[in-house]
Amino acid sequence: MATRFNNAGRVYVWEIPVRLTHWVNVACIIVLSFTGYYIGNPYVQVSHREAYGPFFMGNMRFIHLLFAYVFIASLLIRVYWAIFAGNQWASWRALIPFATPEGRGKLSQAFRYYFFLRREPPTVLGHNALAGFTYAVIIFLYFTQTLTGFALHAQVNPGGFWWTLTGWVFRIVDNQSVRLAHHMIMWLLIAFAIHHVYSAFLVDVEEANGLVSSIFSGWKFIVPESKEELPPTASEQGGE
Repeated sequence: MATRFNNAGRVYVWEIPVRLTHWVNVACIIVLSFTGYYIGNPYVQVSHREAYGPFFMGNMRFIHLLFAYVFIASLLIRVYWAIFAGNQWASWRALIPFATPEGRGKLSQAFRYYFFLRREPPTVLGHNALAGFTYAVIIFLYFTQTLTGFALHAQVNPGGFWWTLTGWVFRIVDNQSVRLAHHMIMWLLIAFAIHHVYSAFLVDVEEANGLVSSIFSGWKFIVPESKEELPPTASEQGGE
């Protein structure tokens, strides 16, 4: 897919499906965390004399399941875009930097910067190598969370659709271990979200490339060190 440029020295990095699924995931994680924690530990006491009282837990479970379906739809769209349709910065290849010598070199640079062994950040247009690898781990947690969640949900209807797809989980681990994994991954994702916001603002200041605004607009500023990522122009290829 062609990369778009304008006269302001910017590059269109994050396409609409990437930005859309990002914000859908944000909304889903917030709602799923609040409702999921309530299901495991009801922190709101509702009187059964209220009209909605007897159905409050049921409503929480319904909202949790509804947003779980939205979340998995968002994940599937993002996976499709990473494999078949996205640009070079949205590709799944950005998530496995250790697969090539160049990627391993960039991964080393990112490690050195985050451990204060390098003054300047590794400036790139997309994710730096360490961030890309981190997102690969997060995607794995997303799918693990989805699997454990639907496995727990399947227990209300043994032999049903979701039981057929996920019931095998309970032949490997017991029910309580699945619940614990589902609960702990929630906290890991919350911790990641806090660090993600902090590091996004930090890198935006360090690299001055419009990182934070890019997740809204899709555009990032070109910096000298990142020009090597840009596809060659026609004149550079010997064309007209």
